[in-house]
Amino acid sequence: MGGQFFRHFSFFSATLSFFLLVGIFAILFTYAQEALAEFGIDFLSADTWEADEDDEGGVFGGYIPIIGTLLSTFIAMVIAVPLAMGIAIFLTEVASENLAKPVSIAIELLAAIPSIIYGMWGLFYFAPIVQSIFGGNGVGLLTAGIVLAIMIIPFMAAITRDAMNTTPNILKESAYAMGATKFEVIKDVIMPYSKAGIIGSIILALGRALGETMAVAFLIGSVMSTVKHITDPTTSIPVLLANNFAEAQDLEMSAMYYLALILFVVSFIIISMAKFYFLGRKSAVK
Repeated sequence: MGGQFFRHFSFFSATLSFFLLVGIFAILFTYAQEALAEFGIDFLSADTWEADEDDEGGVFGGYIPIIGTLLSTFIAMVIAVPLAMGIAIFLTEVASENLAKPVSIAIELLAAIPSIIYGMWGLFYFAPIVQSIFGGNGVGLLTAGIVLAIMIIPFMAAITRDAMNTTPNILKESAYAMGATKFEVIKDVIMPYSKAGIIGSIILALGRALGETMAVAFLIGSVMSTVKHITDPTTSIPVLLANNFAEAQDLEMSAMYYLALILFVVSFIIISMAKFYFLGRKSAVK
């Protein structure tokens, strides 16, 4: 009886997740119809966002926020992935138990800090440092990307650490017995064994980076301007939606749903490609 209930409940949960995904897509697509009909595919390459208050129309394009989202996420991932892997390796294979425990707790506490705190810290403390080193006014794409990386490092490091801890000791001891160095054990034993968890941590961090709003809103500049230098201010899809959604009407509102639909599709495609690539590599190894 219990087994049958669990099977039905699991099936219901999986089915509900699928229909929620389809429902979100359907709602975004429905409310974006006006903008789709008005701008079509040209919306992706247009860099103007101007509302006409007289006839409640306007000209809207998603190029700048789309590029801002992709570039800030790319900067964050380039910085966060190696640092998170290094932290996880240090905690599992290098640090003593007395040191690993408090550092692990600190990493998990960093993950619990609200994003708006990161934004305020980045604006008043980190932005002047970036300005003094790289130039600009301190608020821009680079600052947003770096602080975004700091935000996702704890998630990635904690999940990767837990994945690495699942490696059986007998595998590591056998490698050491055959004369492998610590680096070789990490590279050839621990990393391949925990690959699923590592890929999962990167995918989760990527999803958060793509959709982060409040911290990026403080730091990216919220300016509809094409990026010519890495320190230039710009905007992203979540920031544009957060800043304009309350005042938007009619065509602008539909254009914002169009942007949300694009973010949904881009996130789905990137994460799906990463997942299917990993599954394909896993099947090839088997």
